[in-house]
Amino acid sequence: MTQNRAVLIPDGFPGQRMLVLPRPRVREFLQQPGTTRLVVTDSGYFPKADSHGRRRTTPIAQAVVIACIDGSGWCETEAGRFPVHQGQVVVLPPRHPHAYGADAENPWTLWWFHAAGPEVENYLAAAGMTADNPVRRPRDLYPVVSLMSEVLAWMERDSTTTSLNAAAGAAWHALTLLASERARADEAGDVIEHATEYLRAHIAERVTVPELAVMASLSTSHFSALFKRHVGYPVLQYQTMLRMSRARELLDTTSATVAAIAAEVGYPDSFYFARQFKKVHGMTAREYREQHKG
Repeated sequence: MTQNRAVLIPDGFPGQRMLVLPRPRVREFLQQPGTTRLVVTDSGYFPKADSHGRRRTTPIAQAVVIACIDGSGWCETEAGRFPVHQGQVVVLPPRHPHAYGADAENPWTLWWFHAAGPEVENYLAAAGMTADNPVRRPRDLYPVVSLMSEVLAWMERDSTTTSLNAAAGAAWHALTLLASERARADEAGDVIEHATEYLRAHIAERVTVPELAVMASLSTSHFSALFKRHVGYPVLQYQTMLRMSRARELLDTTSATVAAIAAEVGYPDSFYFARQFKKVHGMTAREYREQHKG
């Protein structure tokens, strides 16, 4: 990573809030039974953080999460330098060198936390939050920032197990919201999001992959590859998941026949629906309906 010419200062801003957990308490908490397997080690809020930044050539064991709610900044990983704008969130995985800082002309205002634990690194990697893709733009930043403010409030309260568990729960929730977002760094993310919305809105209709590709102005093969990369499943498997989810809801909340439910979720052939349902659930639709739930 290149060195930034500006002098970076880690903190010291009017109106800032910051809490750093003693490292012995971090180790103690992670060794306790019944915890969330995650601990927030540091948390804060920096308004108009002029000249703020960090450069860590020696990797740390914590993930760093930064939500930019105003202004702009930048971050760097082994993959290069990335601009960070208002409404974006930086997620820097543990054990990777990195740097970040405020824009010189329009310094960012940010909520942030560091998180450690045995599950964090694998979770971020599985969700695509890697050093190669450190910047995300949630469709709605408010829930993420609300959770980050909750993290800080619990950290400021005290360092009891109850408070640290509550902070960890809010941090996990923020990470899951970020993980659930489709990759939106380019137009492809928006295209696939539109496709998934179309499938959800037309669950009972016969929608083919070539038809979706035409709507996206892409070749079938390119669309299929993008869909699997962004969603994690092929198109038809994702469509089956949607249909089976709706079928379970109807089995649980109505007295409609299995044949009627099959037709409502896009299977005019009830025998084919029955085979698909058993393949997905390991039991027939009637057996599923007869289970005690709730």
